[in-house]
Amino acid sequence: MSEIPGTADGVVWQSNPPGSIYDYIRVASFSIGPDGLVDQWSLRAAELFGVSAREIRGTDPVEAFIPAELRPRGHRKVAEILDGKEWTGLVPFRVPGERHARGLAEVYVMPSETEHGERGAVCIAVDVRALRQIETDLASSQAIFGQSPFGFLLFGTDLTVKRANQRFATVFGGTAEEHRGRTVHDYLSPAEADRLTAALRRVLETGEAVTDLEITGTAPGATERRHWSVNLYRVHSGSGRPIGVAGLSTDVTRRHNAAREAASARRNLALLNEATARIGTSLDLETTARELLDVAVPGFCDLAAVDLYQGLLTGDEAPPGRAGSPTAQLRRVASASAVSDAPALVGPSAAAPECCTAGPARVGAVHRYPFHSACAKALRTGRPVLVPADDGGLVHSTLAVPMVAHDTVVGLVQFSRAKGSEPFGERDRALAVELAARAAVCIDNARLYRREHERALILQRSLLPPGDPEAAGLDIACRYLPGNAATEVGGDWFDVIELPGHRTALVVGDVMGRGLRAAVAMGELRTAVRTLAQLDLEPAEVLSHLDEIARGLGAPIGAQTSRTAHKQRGPELSEVYLATCVYAVYDAVTRRCTFANAGHLPPVLVAPGEEARLLDVPPGMPLGVGGEPFEEVEVELPEGALLSLYTDGLVESRDHGLDEGLQELRRVLTGPEMALEDACDHVLNTLDTRHGQDDIALLMARVRGLPAEAVGDWRLPREPRSVGRARELARAQLTAWELEPLIDTVELLVSELVTNALRYGEGEIRLRLLRDRTLVCEVWDAGLVQPRRRRARDTDEGGRGLQLVGLLSACWGSRRTPRGKTVWFELALPDGEGAAEPSVDQLLSMF
Repeated sequence: MSEIPGTADGVVWQSNPPGSIYDYIRVASFSIGPDGLVDQWSLRAAELFGVSAREIRGTDPVEAFIPAELRPRGHRKVAEILDGKEWTGLVPFRVPGERHARGLAEVYVMPSETEHGERGAVCIAVDVRALRQIETDLASSQAIFGQSPFGFLLFGTDLTVKRANQRFATVFGGTAEEHRGRTVHDYLSPAEADRLTAALRRVLETGEAVTDLEITGTAPGATERRHWSVNLYRVHSGSGRPIGVAGLSTDVTRRHNAAREAASARRNLALLNEATARIGTSLDLETTARELLDVAVPGFCDLAAVDLYQGLLTGDEAPPGRAGSPTAQLRRVASASAVSDAPALVGPSAAAPECCTAGPARVGAVHRYPFHSACAKALRTGRPVLVPADDGGLVHSTLAVPMVAHDTVVGLVQFSRAKGSEPFGERDRALAVELAARAAVCIDNARLYRREHERALILQRSLLPPGDPEAAGLDIACRYLPGNAATEVGGDWFDVIELPGHRTALVVGDVMGRGLRAAVAMGELRTAVRTLAQLDLEPAEVLSHLDEIARGLGAPIGAQTSRTAHKQRGPELSEVYLATCVYAVYDAVTRRCTFANAGHLPPVLVAPGEEARLLDVPPGMPLGVGGEPFEEVEVELPEGALLSLYTDGLVESRDHGLDEGLQELRRVLTGPEMALEDACDHVLNTLDTRHGQDDIALLMARVRGLPAEAVGDWRLPREPRSVGRARELARAQLTAWELEPLIDTVELLVSELVTNALRYGEGEIRLRLLRDRTLVCEVWDAGLVQPRRRRARDTDEGGRGLQLVGLLSACWGSRRTPRGKTVWFELALPDGEGAAEPSVDQLLSMF
């Protein structure tokens, strides 16, 4: 209703706005005069009956509108009305202009009087069809509004409740009528009420509907937080005027919880998938712990820390059994926080036995948890424990989860959530256990790998020459670099073996493959090389024997290792070991070096003032292939020349080919002469040696041949007087070398060796003295029979010469030569205190 200004005697006149009930009913009125004829006809009547006032005025309404069969009754009713009776009823009428169209009107007839006192009637007619439509609409509206299972509200233009259905009243209490006049602030918190009010005002002003607006709140007398989905739309009158906003609310708490559970499940699955991809990318304990925290923070919690048993980190065995030791030392290996300015998770304190956190713990700190603390209980039982939070602290929920791998507790991880985050639930507990278990398996694998890797490295390093090797006539420097700190051990090796006569064997080899088996194979081959070298075999013979040994490494125990047996053995019966090797023997007296190659890269020689060049040594087949002989190449090395032996890791990588690497190595080695150690570092720093793809072994030797004055070489005829001549030559040479303390011993031992050569040998006798770091005496002859040391019987007059040689010398031996044999002994140079005399017991041991 809209008020019209102006009053009369205190009465306020009002005018119905468009869209009132009368616009829907459309009431028609007309009057009948005393003569029974129509005398007044309203515009609504003209609209309802389809006849204008000009056409109907002065006519009999019964004759005009009532069907013929009903007209007698109609005339009787008109007569009764004119006699002063009221009447209400349904009157069918014929729509003028339409032959077969009939209407039905509800007519209310009231008697009236003219100004002359004559009887007439005032008639009010309503189209029954309009009334029935309104009744149907009202019934439908009432059914929808009252019987709806959803909460239904109708807000007026002032945003107060005009009508509420019973469903809404059931949720918020009272009857539907009691909610009239309320606002949304009577039901919701201020923040939610303001949000819904703004939405109502926007819908009322713009006419744009709002769908699925989620509102949260609690019903009266309830504590559970509810979620409602609200749909709002503007309501109009029949004329299109906005009269309010209708709101339909649906309780979606279950749907919201289900969606949250589904989202939580998806998040957990995504977190587990991320954990699978990110945890355990390296076999390092600390790195694996950090990877766990990278996944958990902030995706799962706000703060986290990982403690591992100290014994686990130091290489000791993990404690046996499913449960860990609650009092053993742990080390904080990683911590993370997603809360700004938040302290890290803290360590144990005896002052707070029920809590795991009391004082600050740094990464790397070693600590113990009190026996009765929650963290100690988790370690003791192997099950997660919810740690009580301190009142007023930042953290409100903490899970202490033991890290269990293969029924062994390896550490503890703490997941914490700060205030403002949801506390941990059962689903979170299960996820925390899964995350900790995955990390624990990776950490245990890393522990096992570290243990085996350290053992393998110890084995491999034990097989390499200790310190800086020394050799007569050579300055030697060597380097060994593993692929990287995390890779497995490999089969690369090098060795420097001192041979009789101030000769030196230089060896570099590489067992194909990686891992402990390759390192063990390398150790077996290295041992075999040293054994064969002591036999003083030629380089090609050494490689031939090594080839046989390599082919026998993978044979079953007890199987024959001959060439025939090897060829008959299938790959399913043995594992094939292949290796490459360069074996070189350098003679410091002649500065000649004999090379033999088994599939290895060629040595590099740098003569003074010249460019580096690859020595043309026939490569041969790798060890373990068999069937092909090995060739030897003898090269004279200039004084001051640099010889380099190496493995393929130095010159080959994924970034460049082998030829390019060899060319670069030659370029790096060519240049001004530098100290040998500096030359090694220069090669490794210049070449691409950080690729981490293969181990690198580098052996470099600077040629320093024995000077002529350090060699005494004489040939003696095969006659008895040569024994005395040999003593004279030895005495004169030792005097020239100022080695007088050794004269007596040398004379005695030279006599024994020359005498044996005369007695058991053949051909011309050769005596040679070599002075370097030790004194070596060699006696050559053409006989092939090797001397054999034996114990003489008490009645024997001889047979004690070699016993005496073994007693008085540092070492002695014999070797074959191309034209016979050489028997030699070695003495240490005097240190100024005189040579030690043999004891009586030592002398008596010969008898």
